[in-house]
Amino acid sequence: MILTKAQYDEIAQCLVSVPPTRQSLRKLKQRFPRYLNGVGRNGAAPVLLELANEVDYAPSLMARIILERFLQEHEETPPSKSVINSMLRDPSQIPDGVLANQVYQCIVNDCCYGPLVDCIKHAIGHEHEVLLRDMLLEKNLSFLDEDQLRAKGYDKTPDFILQVPVAVEGHIIHWIESKASFGDECSHHAYLHDQFWSYWNRFGPGLVIYWYGFIQELDCNRERGILLKACFPTDIVTLCHSVPCP
Repeated sequence: MILTKAQYDEIAQCLVSVPPTRQSLRKLKQRFPRYLNGVGRNGAAPVLLELANEVDYAPSLMARIILERFLQEHEETPPSKSVINSMLRDPSQIPDGVLANQVYQCIVNDCCYGPLVDCIKHAIGHEHEVLLRDMLLEKNLSFLDEDQLRAKGYDKTPDFILQVPVAVEGHIIHWIESKASFGDECSHHAYLHDQFWSYWNRFGPGLVIYWYGFIQELDCNRERGILLKACFPTDIVTLCHSVPCP
């Protein structure tokens, strides 16, 4: 599918200017019926993927929009989020074979969003949690993991709670959170709001490990009880180092 520069600019400007509502999607469909025309000519061609690339939109997000609209038109009740997510994870559940193929092509070619990327992120996150667990065991530090804490009734917990607090660079640490990502301003501020301050309020000061690094200036809450590191600390001071052990 080839667009002229004028056509591309028109679509991009329209996508930016309209609010993210179903009424807006209806207007976009009426104005730009390119998807239906494209798959009508060749259902196997990556029409939806090409359209997403041409308007500089994430393919999996474009697939979600089209799938939601399709289900709205063919089902008696609006589709639930869980149904849409299930179909995006397994496009074979989509009742229309052509659309299922289009969605599949979008999912496997999206390097930033979608269920495939979510699986990769989850796997990498789990790998680093296992790595952190092994390091804690190697240091003979007693801890409770997230599953154990949830079994005790906690709904929002860090990855590990230390049963005996330690000191890192002069700061007391009660919990450790593993983040298999780079800590940029946007993600870190979101984590502070949604997770870290909640942990601090419930469990006390703690440590966040950004395994892929972070912006140095973000490590500004040490005195308030949240320490950032890019690796497992090597200078841990335990209770046995500060008082005589029997």
